[in-house]
Amino acid sequence: MEINGIPIETIYLYALIFSGVITVLLLLFGDLFHGFFTDIHFLNPVLILSFITFTSGSGYLLEVLTKIPSTQNMLISSALSLILVTLLNVFVLIPLSTAEESLVYKESDLVGRTGVVITPIPLDGYGEVMIESLSGRIAKTALSFDKKEIQNGTRVLVVEVENGILQVVVYDKMQEFI
Repeated sequence: MEINGIPIETIYLYALIFSGVITVLLLLFGDLFHGFFTDIHFLNPVLILSFITFTSGSGYLLEVLTKIPSTQNMLISSALSLILVTLLNVFVLIPLSTAEESLVYKESDLVGRTGVVITPIPLDGYGEVMIESLSGRIAKTALSFDKKEIQNGTRVLVVEVENGILQVVVYDKMQEFI
Protein backbone atom coordinates (compact mmCIF):
# COMPACT_ATOMS: atom_id res chain seq x y z
CA MET A 1 0.00 0.00 0.00
CA GLU A 2 1.15 3.54 -0.72
CA ILE A 3 0.00 6.92 0.56
CA ASN A 4 0.74 9.81 -1.82
CA GLY A 5 3.29 7.63 -3.58
CA ILE A 6 5.19 6.76 -0.39
CA PRO A 7 5.20 3.09 0.73
CA ILE A 8 3.45 2.52 4.06
CA GLU A 9 6.59 0.83 5.46
CA THR A 10 8.52 4.06 4.93
CA ILE A 11 5.81 6.07 6.69
CA TYR A 12 5.89 3.68 9.66
CA LEU A 13 9.69 3.88 9.78
CA TYR A 14 9.72 7.70 9.62
CA ALA A 15 7.06 7.88 12.35
CA LEU A 16 9.12 5.52 14.52
CA ILE A 17 12.28 7.60 14.07
CA PHE A 18 10.41 10.88 14.64
CA SER A 19 8.68 9.68 17.82
CA GLY A 20 11.96 8.21 19.09
CA VAL A 21 13.79 11.50 18.62
CA ILE A 22 10.99 13.50 20.23
CA THR A 23 10.92 11.03 23.16
CA VAL A 24 14.65 11.50 23.75
CA LEU A 25 14.24 15.28 23.60
CA LEU A 26 11.31 15.05 26.04
CA LEU A 27 13.46 13.03 28.43
CA LEU A 28 16.27 15.56 28.25
CA PHE A 29 14.22 18.78 28.25
CA GLY A 30 10.90 17.59 29.71
CA ASP A 31 11.05 19.85 32.74
CA LEU A 32 11.01 22.91 30.49
CA PHE A 33 7.64 21.88 29.03
CA HIS A 34 6.11 20.47 32.22
CA GLY A 35 3.93 23.53 32.85
CA PHE A 36 2.22 23.35 29.46
CA PHE A 37 0.55 20.01 30.17
CA THR A 38 -0.56 20.42 33.80
CA ASP A 39 -4.14 21.41 32.98
CA ILE A 40 -4.70 18.71 30.34
CA HIS A 41 -4.24 15.40 32.19
CA PHE A 42 -5.37 13.08 29.40
CA LEU A 43 -2.86 14.60 26.91
CA ASN A 44 0.26 13.27 28.60
CA PRO A 45 3.07 13.67 26.05
CA VAL A 46 4.75 10.46 27.23
CA LEU A 47 1.58 8.47 26.53
CA ILE A 48 1.04 10.08 23.13
CA LEU A 49 4.64 9.51 22.04
CA SER A 50 4.66 5.94 23.32
CA PHE A 51 1.42 5.26 21.41
CA ILE A 52 2.96 6.60 18.20
CA THR A 53 6.16 4.63 18.82
CA PHE A 54 4.35 1.36 19.53
CA THR A 55 1.97 1.83 16.60
CA SER A 56 4.68 2.68 14.09
CA GLY A 57 7.05 -0.03 15.33
CA SER A 58 4.47 -2.82 15.32
CA GLY A 59 2.95 -1.54 12.05
CA TYR A 60 6.37 -1.62 10.36
CA LEU A 61 7.07 -5.13 11.64
CA LEU A 62 3.65 -6.39 10.54
CA GLU A 63 4.07 -4.87 7.08
CA VAL A 64 7.53 -6.33 6.58
CA LEU A 65 7.01 -9.76 8.18
CA THR A 66 3.42 -10.67 7.30
CA LYS A 67 1.15 -10.67 4.26
CA ILE A 68 -1.81 -9.15 6.17
CA PRO A 69 -3.44 -6.20 4.33
CA SER A 70 -2.24 -2.74 5.40
CA THR A 71 -5.58 -1.62 6.81
CA GLN A 72 -5.72 -4.65 9.09
CA ASN A 73 -2.09 -4.08 10.06
CA MET A 74 -2.98 -0.54 11.11
CA LEU A 75 -5.93 -1.75 13.20
CA ILE A 76 -3.88 -4.52 14.82
CA SER A 77 -0.93 -2.25 15.61
CA SER A 78 -3.26 0.46 16.98
CA ALA A 79 -5.05 -2.03 19.22
CA LEU A 80 -1.74 -3.49 20.41
CA SER A 81 -0.42 0.01 21.08
CA LEU A 82 -3.52 0.97 23.04
CA ILE A 83 -3.09 -2.09 25.26
CA LEU A 84 0.64 -1.46 25.77
CA VAL A 85 0.17 2.24 26.52
CA THR A 86 -2.59 1.43 29.02
CA LEU A 87 -0.31 -1.08 30.75
CA LEU A 88 2.55 1.44 30.71
CA ASN A 89 0.34 4.09 32.28
CA VAL A 90 -1.22 1.85 34.93
CA PHE A 91 1.87 -0.09 35.99
CA VAL A 92 4.72 2.39 35.42
CA LEU A 93 3.70 6.04 35.08
CA ILE A 94 1.02 6.26 37.78
CA PRO A 95 3.15 4.48 40.43
CA LEU A 96 6.14 6.67 39.52
CA SER A 97 4.08 9.84 39.87
CA THR A 98 2.95 8.86 43.36
CA ALA A 99 6.36 7.59 44.52
CA GLU A 100 8.34 9.54 47.05
CA GLU A 101 10.66 11.99 45.40
CA SER A 102 13.80 11.24 47.33
CA LEU A 103 15.17 9.05 50.06
CA VAL A 104 18.14 11.27 50.76
CA TYR A 105 18.74 12.86 54.13
CA LYS A 106 20.74 15.77 55.42
CA GLU A 107 23.29 15.08 58.10
CA SER A 108 21.76 17.83 60.23
CA ASP A 109 18.54 15.74 60.26
CA LEU A 110 20.37 13.08 62.29
CA VAL A 111 20.80 15.36 65.33
CA GLY A 112 18.44 14.21 68.07
CA ARG A 113 18.00 10.73 66.60
CA THR A 114 18.89 7.57 68.48
CA GLY A 115 20.92 4.65 67.24
CA VAL A 116 22.84 1.59 68.33
CA VAL A 117 26.63 1.29 68.49
CA ILE A 118 27.74 -1.47 66.09
CA THR A 119 31.49 -0.85 66.42
CA PRO A 120 32.68 0.13 69.93
CA ILE A 121 33.70 3.76 70.37
CA PRO A 122 37.02 4.10 72.29
CA LEU A 123 37.87 7.04 74.57
CA ASP A 124 39.43 9.20 71.88
CA GLY A 125 38.73 7.25 68.71
CA TYR A 126 36.05 6.40 66.23
CA GLY A 127 33.36 3.74 66.16
CA GLU A 128 30.21 3.18 64.17
CA VAL A 129 26.53 3.79 64.90
CA MET A 130 23.49 2.32 63.13
CA ILE A 131 20.43 4.60 62.92
CA GLU A 132 17.04 3.22 61.87
CA SER A 133 14.90 5.35 59.56
CA LEU A 134 11.80 4.96 57.43
CA SER A 135 13.88 4.51 54.30
CA GLY A 136 16.26 1.96 55.84
CA ARG A 137 19.29 1.86 58.07
CA ILE A 138 22.09 4.39 58.13
CA ALA A 139 25.54 3.40 59.41
CA LYS A 140 27.76 6.38 60.25
CA THR A 141 31.16 6.94 61.83
CA ALA A 142 30.81 8.22 65.38
CA LEU A 143 32.83 9.44 68.33
CA SER A 144 31.91 10.04 71.93
CA PHE A 145 30.76 13.60 72.63
CA ASP A 146 31.81 13.46 76.29
CA LYS A 147 35.01 11.44 75.58
CA LYS A 148 33.78 8.25 77.29
CA GLU A 149 34.13 4.73 75.96
CA ILE A 150 30.87 3.34 74.55
CA GLN A 151 30.43 -0.42 74.18
CA ASN A 152 28.91 -2.36 71.29
CA GLY A 153 25.09 -2.60 71.44
CA THR A 154 24.67 0.56 73.54
CA ARG A 155 21.83 2.87 72.62
CA VAL A 156 23.13 6.39 71.85
CA LEU A 157 21.76 9.84 71.08
CA VAL A 158 23.23 11.98 68.29
CA VAL A 159 24.20 15.34 69.79
CA GLU A 160 26.07 16.90 66.90
CA VAL A 161 27.29 16.14 63.38
CA GLU A 162 30.64 17.55 62.35
CA ASN A 163 32.40 16.76 59.05
CA GLY A 164 30.18 13.72 58.53
CA ILE A 165 31.03 12.24 61.95
CA LEU A 166 28.32 11.79 64.55
CA GLN A 167 29.07 12.90 68.08
CA VAL A 168 27.00 10.77 70.42
CA VAL A 169 26.24 10.25 74.10
CA VAL A 170 24.83 7.22 75.85
CA TYR A 171 21.03 7.40 75.66
CA ASP A 172 19.13 6.58 78.81
CA LYS A 173 15.34 6.48 78.46
CA MET A 174 14.96 7.59 82.08
CA GLN A 175 16.47 10.96 81.10
CA GLU A 176 13.29 11.68 79.12
CA PHE A 177 11.22 11.87 82.29
CA ILE A 178 13.57 14.11 84.26
